[in-house]
Amino acid sequence: MLSSSQTTRDLDGVPTDVLLQAFADRVLVLVTQLGKVGNLIQATIPATTDLLPPPPPDPAQPNLEPLPEPPSAIELTPLLGGPPSDHLGTLHSLYASQIATLVWTSEAAGSLEGERRVVVIGIALSKAATEGETTNLNEHEKAVFHGVMDMVRELLNRQ
Repeated sequence: MLSSSQTTRDLDGVPTDVLLQAFADRVLVLVTQLGKVGNLIQATIPATTDLLPPPPPDPAQPNLEPLPEPPSAIELTPLLGGPPSDHLGTLHSLYASQIATLVWTSEAAGSLEGERRVVVIGIALSKAATEGETTNLNEHEKAVFHGVMDMVRELLNRQ
């Protein structure tokens, strides 16, 4: 069964769209602040790899839902395009790994039908998110990242 859902939110002052399209053999997740597909990355994982559940909530951050840790066996393959900097490349890999892990843990919980599928992630983030390039995430990038993960969870729960 093919299903599609999308949502839009203002994340830290930037309109952000997330689209989830489930196909029989793969899941497509597009994250855009620019109205285009952006950098396409494919995430795969061996079917025998265990997925860990999310850690318990942190009492110091009660409004932040914990994310499951991406498994070390995840393989990211660039399909189309590329990030304009090393910092964005790392950020895109973080998004792709976390989104794929959310999809796979959702499938394991029965929210989506079928076995562990390939996940293709399109990422197009606004340049404002990359101001002051460093090796660490700035507060804007953290806010947008957690907002996007909440949006992906919302879409997965609709499936």
